[in-house]
Amino acid sequence: MVAIAKILIIDDSPKYLADALPLYGYEVEVATDGLQGVKKLTEEDNDFDMILLDVMMPNMDGWETLRAIRSNKKFENIPIIMITALNEEQKEISGLKFGADDYIVKPFILPNLLARIEALLRRSNWQKDKTNNVNLKFVKEGEIEPLTSREKEILKMVSQGASNNDIAEKLFVREVTVKTHLNSIFKKLKVKNRTQAVLLAMQMRLIED
Repeated sequence: MVAIAKILIIDDSPKYLADALPLYGYEVEVATDGLQGVKKLTEEDNDFDMILLDVMMPNMDGWETLRAIRSNKKFENIPIIMITALNEEQKEISGLKFGADDYIVKPFILPNLLARIEALLRRSNWQKDKTNNVNLKFVKEGEIEPLTSREKEILKMVSQGASNNDIAEKLFVREVTVKTHLNSIFKKLKVKNRTQAVLLAMQMRLIED
């Protein structure tokens, strides 16, 4: 079976994730500290889709590793989820500021992490689709029916990888309401799916890239 994605786990205690993720279709490789992680990342035969990066590690901690990865232009866009036992908001904000895409606090529930992985991979794949898989003709804003502010808000959340359920919870509405808004968005933008809607909205600057 072809793996959904190839994930590099940089963690000095990787066994749980290394055992669990393959059960959900992911190929994984493990590095037990930041130095080893950077080395694996830069090896020619390695092509990772995502990095799970622990904060507390010997030799080079997660923050140093994050800076080292993001300083390499080749890896400036690879999705990175920080894994930390420090439930301190300022630390989490710092991680996002230095270039992490998301964070999760130990102990975490596996389905929660899986959802975050899927969301980031979906967003990353949209970026690749811009040049590889989706062929959208150029459309000017005046050529389509305008989106409402709520529709733009929902489309922005979709572009960030949020599921219908995530959006419903954040907006305090039912999931069926979110689906109704999405159907309206598809109709107005004359597209067939979420990916095309997001790409076209980015092209037209209806949402920020």
